[in-house]
Amino acid sequence: MRVVLRRFGQGVAAAVGLVLLYQLWIFAHVLWWIDHNPASTAFMAAGLARQQDRHPDAELRHKWVPYEDISIHLKRAIVAAEDARFIEHEGFDVEGIQKAVEKNLKKGRLVAGGSTISQQLAKNLFLSGERSFIRKGQEAVITLMIEVTWSKRRILEVYLNVIEWGNGIYGAEAAARRYYKTSAAKLNRDQAAKLAAMVPNPRWYEHNRNSRSYLRRVAIIKRYMGYSQVPR
Repeated sequence: MRVVLRRFGQGVAAAVGLVLLYQLWIFAHVLWWIDHNPASTAFMAAGLARQQDRHPDAELRHKWVPYEDISIHLKRAIVAAEDARFIEHEGFDVEGIQKAVEKNLKKGRLVAGGSTISQQLAKNLFLSGERSFIRKGQEAVITLMIEVTWSKRRILEVYLNVIEWGNGIYGAEAAARRYYKTSAAKLNRDQAAKLAAMVPNPRWYEHNRNSRSYLRRVAIIKRYMGYSQVPR
């Protein structure tokens, strides 16, 4: 019995050690990306694999642009659409989380996350798109790492440069070129609202931008984006 307990303890210690090493690996990347731009993300890797399953020579469309070269309209539209209290909170929107928990309890499964921009960025950089409580826990840890070490400006800059905007399309510059044949810097108010409305389900909205749900979402974003507070 003692041998079994000892081996069990050793196994637990080894598992804990691996978890801690993984957290350190993540934190090292978070620190590096304070002033270095990520060349790829977990979501980009998954997207490329998905594209290459159908077309082996497929490549992602992605070009990094600095914060100052992204339209103020897009910054405001994204904040209005995804995280109205982005400037105020420290990574988590308590009110949004409470509403998500109530919805999950009502449905009996994880259907809503109440995620902030910081949480979405954590997921995009390191995690998969699956819904599970374990993944949400890891997402929370990474979100804390990012919020403690990055400025709000940096968080929004990276977010706008890495999120998906359609099949194989990542970042504001690629999205602006794909949908409006312009640069991220020159997006107008209407174009920005339409891009922001795609974020929750970009691959579907890429081919359904005349749907009622999409047009309703665009109208709501346009109504509120003028009130959005964004980092300077």
